[in-house]
Amino acid sequence: MIVVGLTGSIGMGKSTTAAMFAEEGIPVYDADAEVRRLYAPGGAAVGPVEAAFPGVTDDGGIDRGRLGERVLGDPAALRRLDAIVWPLMGDRRAAFFKTARKNREPIVVLDIPLLLETGGQAGVDAVVVVSAPAAIQRERVMGRPLMTPAKLDAILQAQLADDSKRALADFVVDTGQGMDHARAQVRDILTVLRVRAEAAH
Repeated sequence: MIVVGLTGSIGMGKSTTAAMFAEEGIPVYDADAEVRRLYAPGGAAVGPVEAAFPGVTDDGGIDRGRLGERVLGDPAALRRLDAIVWPLMGDRRAAFFKTARKNREPIVVLDIPLLLETGGQAGVDAVVVVSAPAAIQRERVMGRPLMTPAKLDAILQAQLADDSKRALADFVVDTGQGMDHARAQVRDILTVLRVRAEAAH
């Protein structure tokens, strides 16, 4: 089974690209969706995160806006948060792999925003970076609710620069040229990976 790490900076179109892999029949593990579950009311991360960062809960769940204000631009705080959340994600990730092996899936995708920042590329067989020109990225992100230039800059500072990510990639999907172009790139990547998976048998 070939494990693909899918990543990309904010506003690059990573979630859309992950959906394209899913549409091609590839199982996708969505790390962001997993974090949302952990932060929701009753989620396993709510208590430990509130204990580490008092005042970030609202209506029984983690308010991601408040939490972001506490950790963005503070590497030590980010590390403390990761130390709480990543172990909690391990069980779901293990279950994802167990199901994929049972179903004899030749390829799976791990959609992980901070894959390269956390050294996660060591645990995958291929890295796919989703990218777009900086002007398009900024336009997309600034269109989001409650986003400000200062907040975007803080997020970008916490992420590896796009050109550095591209340099570490085995494949790059460019979403700046439209979704049809990106979808064609995804299919080309899968053609290569399926040949690789077949050869590994």
